[in-house]
Amino acid sequence: MVRENGKINGNLFPRRLDQPLSPAVKAEGVWIEDASGRRYLDASGGAVVVNVGHGREEIAMAVSEQILRCDYIHPTMFTTPAAEELATALAVHAPAGLDRFYFLSGGSEAVETAIKLARQIHLSAGRPQKFRLIARWKSYHGLTMGALSAMGRTVFRVPFAPLLNDAVHIPPPYCLRCSYGLRFPECGLRCALALEETIENMGPETVSAFLAETVGGGTLAACPPPAGYLSVIRDICDRYDVLLILDEVMCGMGRTGRWFACEHQDVTPDIITLGKGLSGGTLALSAVGVTSDHFDLICQNSGTFMHGGTFSHHCVAAAAGLTVIRILERENLVERVARYGNLLGDALKDRLGSLPWVADVRGIGFLWGIELVRSRKNNQPFDRKEQVTERIWEAMLQKGVIVYKSTGIAGIHGDALLVAPPFIIKEDEIRMVADKLRDAILETLGS
Repeated sequence: MVRENGKINGNLFPRRLDQPLSPAVKAEGVWIEDASGRRYLDASGGAVVVNVGHGREEIAMAVSEQILRCDYIHPTMFTTPAAEELATALAVHAPAGLDRFYFLSGGSEAVETAIKLARQIHLSAGRPQKFRLIARWKSYHGLTMGALSAMGRTVFRVPFAPLLNDAVHIPPPYCLRCSYGLRFPECGLRCALALEETIENMGPETVSAFLAETVGGGTLAACPPPAGYLSVIRDICDRYDVLLILDEVMCGMGRTGRWFACEHQDVTPDIITLGKGLSGGTLALSAVGVTSDHFDLICQNSGTFMHGGTFSHHCVAAAAGLTVIRILERENLVERVARYGNLLGDALKDRLGSLPWVADVRGIGFLWGIELVRSRKNNQPFDRKEQVTERIWEAMLQKGVIVYKSTGIAGIHGDALLVAPPFIIKEDEIRMVADKLRDAILETLGS
């Protein structure tokens, strides 16, 4: 892609329109190489996707063998061993009862499927009046229309606001900028109690589901909920027959040091969404998990889930996903994340925590966020026009390290960066990321 005279040459409609991008020609382990031979440490796993590392031959072989054996089967006509085995492999690691999995192509598709599934569960249970969705501000659930309606990131929503069939949103568990001006734990988890207040104001008989990221991802820069938050949410949902949908597209599949992030607070949702690391980024693959009780209810009362897709339950993508799970198991990579996650967090806090522009270094496992501010005295954000995140990201790129951008976390302003490397990153590479981040922040914001 080359830009000349303000125009982008070629036929590709690229993801970025503001500048030309270097072609990536090779990726192996935690490193990416461009056409000029420059190497970059992929400290974000792309969009927090690559978990078992780039260029795994085992996945390539499994995909090749599956294509040669059976490349495409429509899921209303046949099932396939690959899809069946992937579902079983996920159920082994899922919280008890969460043992039915529906496979799709991407996170947005999974979220929309989960919302529709919640509605059909209520229909099957004789609760047809339950149709309304509650979600959270500063959340990310995808960019298709249903997912965008649920999502709470302002910059993505505004251009398409007239088209949205909107969800009702409540504040997120974001202690640094508490919407109620309180402090944990004296707050009594006011942000969780907001769900009950909102359900009652909407009319409990109308509310279908509450959708939330188990750990706030790109929009809140790796923000785990405070202790007890999910238990309070689970209890509220149970009291009002509201289904709990947890979005683990980013934080699932071992990213937090547990196979499912909800395990950290010992909470089982009714429905869960997975994606990104499910295939290690090799093929488009996502999943919706649901408890067997809800699955059986639909089977007995509806007989069918009114949903589908040409590429759902795709056997080739399932082969990739199954191989990723086998690698995670064989190499104990989820356990490695739990162990090395502390090392990553400590390195970031040690190198960045004292900088005057760093308001918070937070995270869990291999999902960490660094929030940047103009002043730590009152957590005053930089104006978005200053493009602080983008400038630091570019400085990091020039230093050969890739991180992930997070913006708009303080109203329409705010800047942060995510560090979420593949699970195979080494100790010296972790230290390199922390050192380069410190240097990039000082170069960009230092006087």
